[in-house]
Amino acid sequence: MKIAIATCSDLPEWEKDDLPFIDALKRHNFDVEVIPWDSTTDWSLYEACLIRTTWDYQERFEEFTAWIETVSMQTKLLNPKDILSWNSHKKYLMDLEDAGIAIAPSEWLLQGGNYEIGAIMKRRGWQKGFIKPLIGANARECCRFEIDAEGLRTAQEHIDRLTPLEDLVLQPYLTNVEEFGETSGIFFDHEFSHGTRKVPVKGDFRVQDDYGAKDYPYELSDKERAVAEKALSWVETKFGRLLYARIDFLHGNDGEAYLNEMELIEPSLFFRHGGKSSCNLLAEKLLKQLSS
Repeated sequence: MKIAIATCSDLPEWEKDDLPFIDALKRHNFDVEVIPWDSTTDWSLYEACLIRTTWDYQERFEEFTAWIETVSMQTKLLNPKDILSWNSHKKYLMDLEDAGIAIAPSEWLLQGGNYEIGAIMKRRGWQKGFIKPLIGANARECCRFEIDAEGLRTAQEHIDRLTPLEDLVLQPYLTNVEEFGETSGIFFDHEFSHGTRKVPVKGDFRVQDDYGAKDYPYELSDKERAVAEKALSWVETKFGRLLYARIDFLHGNDGEAYLNEMELIEPSLFFRHGGKSSCNLLAEKLLKQLSS
């Protein structure tokens, strides 16, 4: 069975986390080719295209969404097109919130609106805030601030600069991200595979290894599993079965588990913490979906 693994043309040489998964695919008799998504390729030559490390798509969003449309007409795209389109803009968090799934308390600062940060923070009773774009990755244009004069001025300037161009979300800054970090559960065809905990450098909130963060194996708590199950079930009822999903969590001071992001396009799957069994599980789930 011939499949394409979509990547980006400038993938860093140090990124090797998917290599044991590709080995697992070959052990399951897949003929695998790793191809940059923006290359000139006849995708119909493959029985499926599995999106993995297309990590430049946020900077080329319109081009990437057009590519999704094209490839979905030529071969089986995984995850499927409708799921990818929905997940490409973090307004999906609004849908999850409306469905009763626990996300961090949020104020949606949508493009073209006028927002007064001081009034919002006072109404919410938040002492620290966090702003991030609804299209983005790797902590792009994130802003952490306090409600003193300098912090509010910085946040207001941030909002005024970005809302003419894009959508943002404002949330309370959950301080234990600095110590405990962000946790993730990785699921293949709704089945839990493994978890990870990403811990930033002291005093930082950025959990990406680009900023020096470390990651460790992690077992999801009962609260996290319950939130993940509710989110997976809602998405699959609406869109159909997911091949892969990474669900990220932040945590409140009283132990609340908040879904921070539901990564369904090109998440790092941290195979280094799942081991050979996680690689085999995804390969088996992929074979099952392609055979059904």
